[in-house]
Amino acid sequence: MICSRLAHPVLRWQRRLTAAALVPAVLVSACVAPRHLAADEGAGSQSRFVDHSLVIAPEYPCTWPAYPFPRFQLVHQRTIGPDSPYNVDVLLIDGNTATQLDVPPHSVARPDLKREKSGPLGLAYTDKIEPWQFGGEACVVDVRDLLDQAPPGISPLVRPEHVERFEREHRPVRFGDVVLFRSDYSDRYYRPFPEGRRFVADVLERKVPGYPDPDPTCMELLASRGVMALGTDSPSMGPLPDLAEPTHYAGLKYGMIWTEGATNLGALPPTGAFYCMLGPKHAGGPYGEGRAFSIVGGALPQRLIEACRHKRAVDLSPTLSPEYPLTSPGALAGEHRQVYLRVDFLYSEYLDLWHHGHLMDAMAGTHLVPPAYALPPAGSYPEYAPQVRVWLQEFEKRFGPIGTSDMTAEKVPLEWTCGELRIIDVRSLVGSTRPADWPASPEITPQQVQAYERENGPLKPGEIVLFYTGHLDRHLRPKPHDGGVWSDPLLGKSEGWPAPQAETIVYLKERGIRCVATDAPDLGGVDPRRALMTYWALGSRQMVGVEFLHNVGSVPQDRQPYFLFAALRIRDCHGGPGRAIVLYSGPAE
Repeated sequence: MICSRLAHPVLRWQRRLTAAALVPAVLVSACVAPRHLAADEGAGSQSRFVDHSLVIAPEYPCTWPAYPFPRFQLVHQRTIGPDSPYNVDVLLIDGNTATQLDVPPHSVARPDLKREKSGPLGLAYTDKIEPWQFGGEACVVDVRDLLDQAPPGISPLVRPEHVERFEREHRPVRFGDVVLFRSDYSDRYYRPFPEGRRFVADVLERKVPGYPDPDPTCMELLASRGVMALGTDSPSMGPLPDLAEPTHYAGLKYGMIWTEGATNLGALPPTGAFYCMLGPKHAGGPYGEGRAFSIVGGALPQRLIEACRHKRAVDLSPTLSPEYPLTSPGALAGEHRQVYLRVDFLYSEYLDLWHHGHLMDAMAGTHLVPPAYALPPAGSYPEYAPQVRVWLQEFEKRFGPIGTSDMTAEKVPLEWTCGELRIIDVRSLVGSTRPADWPASPEITPQQVQAYERENGPLKPGEIVLFYTGHLDRHLRPKPHDGGVWSDPLLGKSEGWPAPQAETIVYLKERGIRCVATDAPDLGGVDPRRALMTYWALGSRQMVGVEFLHNVGSVPQDRQPYFLFAALRIRDCHGGPGRAIVLYSGPAE
């Protein structure tokens, strides 16, 4: 999303910001977000979000501490200044990082290999799992009595009787449930180094007891109940020292998926909460980094649980692959964002599969735009390029000071990027600009939003507004036919994608909207001045964006669509990859 054509001579002078942010940043608890009122709930029945994700940062034990697993790296490639009006980050990240998702090919071999553990589920990579399977009703199996109850290097085992104890006290587990094993292990031991060695490294070195985990017989019991999703607040679902692979295969061979490295499970009731695990949609991924969270209280959890149980879900995130144009190439030399690269590091002979991580822009594919992307931190005085300074003076004359922000990805409340979905169809704008004016993007104006409201009812605070342009549906193609997404519009060979004016963002804020989404590459469009003003409008109003969606036409708008998006919880990240899905209600009875 970095502006094209912003290379200018450096003029070194400073400008002090004229005011603080228009709206102070609301910093919420790392675990529990503010209460959220769903549209169909009464004033006395509210829902709240609970975060179950470990923070990703270099000083935490967020990666597997064994050779050759790569260490997580966050690179602030560009910061706001003469070379860029944006904060641009690059990630080196492996799927085995912090809170993570396992899918069947982690242990099930491809069918063409014709091996003992081969089967069709050997092709069920992270990009192939159906979106309904990521969510369900949380069933919290309390196994805190097992914590540290084993010799050094050995995992205490969660056995069938622990699940049966839960069933006697509450109810039988079943299809549509997400069974969560709560030991409080991560709550206690996920700490910055050097204390953080206790999380995994000291266990591997047999200095301390292992983390509690289910044995294969427990997996078989859950499979017999029809359970398709699990979670553990241990760093892995595999008991040490010798049951990790048998336990993985015992569950994954049935098509299960699960969360590893969850936290804060004690904030949930034994049953009744809606649990969800979302993460970047990597092509061919046998596992992946993710963001786990729950919704507790009110009528909303049951509504979303029923949607997952009946498989009423739509995936809005394109698959991430080096074959696709996932990041901006820029319009001039040196302006491109980090391309999405697969980094192979460990070969599994039995699976004939490379374990791999990714070197990627923090805004590759479906991603979050936090306020700190376009706003400088408090106390800094950016030396903007001369042309950008002119644009800034123009913006502040019309809309007020841009202010500052330290709201990076991990500080954005989960409830800001989840909510009742309002889809505003702007496809009629496609083809409305003259080729003589290219590069140019059709402008989405406040009047078009107001026309939508007259026909569909007023926007309500907390709803997610998604602009349906159809751009990625039309143009997202693999190489060498990939120019239609970014290159051709940026170079003026074709029309740019529809994008909202800064005035439109300001209007949406007045309507109580916190999150604006698009199925175009970004919310800015191809003109650098207009794009920057749109992002300044978002940041200065403490709003966020979700960009690079597709498949919006598959959402049944008459079925109470609920939008769910969560970016990876990366500390100090000015973007944030993630996945967006929509859950919807059944037909009216």
